[in-house]
Amino acid sequence: MRVLVVEDERRLAVALQRGLQSEGFSVDVAHDGPQGLWMATEHEYDLIVLDIMLPGLNGYRICSKLRAAGNESGILMLTAKDGEYDEAEALDTGADDFLSKPFSYLVLVARLRALGRRTGRRQPQVMRFGDLLLDPARHSCSRGGTEIRLTAREFAVLEYLARRSGEVVPKRDILEQVWDSAFDGDPNVVEVHVSAVRRKIDAPFGRAALETVRGAGYRLAADGG
Repeated sequence: MRVLVVEDERRLAVALQRGLQSEGFSVDVAHDGPQGLWMATEHEYDLIVLDIMLPGLNGYRICSKLRAAGNESGILMLTAKDGEYDEAEALDTGADDFLSKPFSYLVLVARLRALGRRTGRRQPQVMRFGDLLLDPARHSCSRGGTEIRLTAREFAVLEYLARRSGEVVPKRDILEQVWDSAFDGDPNVVEVHVSAVRRKIDAPFGRAALETVRGAGYRLAADGG
């Protein structure tokens, strides 16, 4: 899932980005209200972690503007305040969940996964491609009933290709969705992860579901190869 973190405490924002990326999320970060609103409007995110106290534009107004524009991303609000009035205002402006600082990172991740499962924009819980099954809710993958163990990043790559099965997906799209829009490392990291996924979902089963389209990108066969 693609996540936008809007948080002006830079140390916390970086910690959240690194932690969520290790869980397999693709994470972008904004450090003030106007930037967060712009990014949430210009890009499609599954989930938004939104601080309430932000410079330039507070989280309540951002949430209200997004909902007024028809944005359906799952929104989890963060605040240093603690009290029923703050929670009520967050929910009344359109947030789906609320977490007060300081918070448990494990609880944050659990709530994001739960929010992702119940958000209407999600794909069906189990995606089937012949005998290849992918269950994003349980973070599981199997082929013909045999469980396939994938790392968090490998799973994220496969899930994104699965959502666009049958299409040729450019490397740049995968970088933006699975890593982040500001990724400036070696783009061949995509090739490395795709090759690892192919070795796990295809090679042991004599299949060819994950195809490299030279010069264009990658394609996951809708029939599972």
